[in-house]
Amino acid sequence: MLNLSMPRKIVIATRESALALWQANFIRHWLMELYPQTEISILGMTTRGDQILDTSLSKIGGKGLFIKELEQALEDGRADIAVHSMKDLPMNMPAGYALAAITEREDPRDAFVSNQYISLDTLPAGSIVGTSSLRRESQLHAHFSHLQVLPLRGNVQTRLRKLDEGRYAAIILAAAGLKRLGLSGRISALLSPEMSLPAVGQGALGIECLSIRSDLIKLMQPLHHLETAQCVEAERAMSRALGGSCQVPLGGFAQITDQILHLRGFVASPDGKCMINDQISGAPETGKKMGIYLAKKLKMQGAEKILAALKE
Repeated sequence: MLNLSMPRKIVIATRESALALWQANFIRHWLMELYPQTEISILGMTTRGDQILDTSLSKIGGKGLFIKELEQALEDGRADIAVHSMKDLPMNMPAGYALAAITEREDPRDAFVSNQYISLDTLPAGSIVGTSSLRRESQLHAHFSHLQVLPLRGNVQTRLRKLDEGRYAAIILAAAGLKRLGLSGRISALLSPEMSLPAVGQGALGIECLSIRSDLIKLMQPLHHLETAQCVEAERAMSRALGGSCQVPLGGFAQITDQILHLRGFVASPDGKCMINDQISGAPETGKKMGIYLAKKLKMQGAEKILAALKE
């Protein structure tokens, strides 16, 4: 018998890159298993962030450029939910929108990809490493000052093609994206959080909807992974308190072991010459407070000066 509280159709808004479509289809199949009586479809969209590929994200408005068109589709009623990489979501959700669920995290680490070298340690001086992230760039400069770091934009396949064309000796990508696309074989080495602290939310997916859609928020709860959400919420609270964005070289990563949440964070100058990092541990349910407190500790140790200089 048809459950009258169930919507007849749910439309998922997503970017049209291969990875974004994989993520949307992953959620679609999950929802189809949960709610077989509901038609689940995908609305693919090209965002401004996908269209501008010749300029670094930090100079054109940040990762929010990947989100706005999808949110407009929710507002217009063309879509019911949007699927995002959590690391792409701005730290402050706009009024009228809500995170209905955060899914279980895939590998949160950064991946070293090269056709010639097995690790960052083996790259000769002057080798060119490609990355789209100020977070990765600052850490590369800090730990491997003998390497050149150049911008790298485009989807995963485009970045791999540029590597294969010989423009870079190596590139750094999120391990989660490569694994989701079946490209684990391209990973030469996985970078430990000590070497490259991940981006806030890296590896987790977020499901967004209008905040008034309490029906959808309830329907998405089986997809919500509490432990991942507690970690990501702690990371985002820290980043939010630091004014985190694509313009700020900042990393945050939380893990729960033996029912204790361990949160690490850093803020750095883009050249990696000044880096402030610290960590904190506590109860998982206090993650947001921990994030705010860690941000305060980082500011007291000198992060405030770095952040002020970035705004000049």
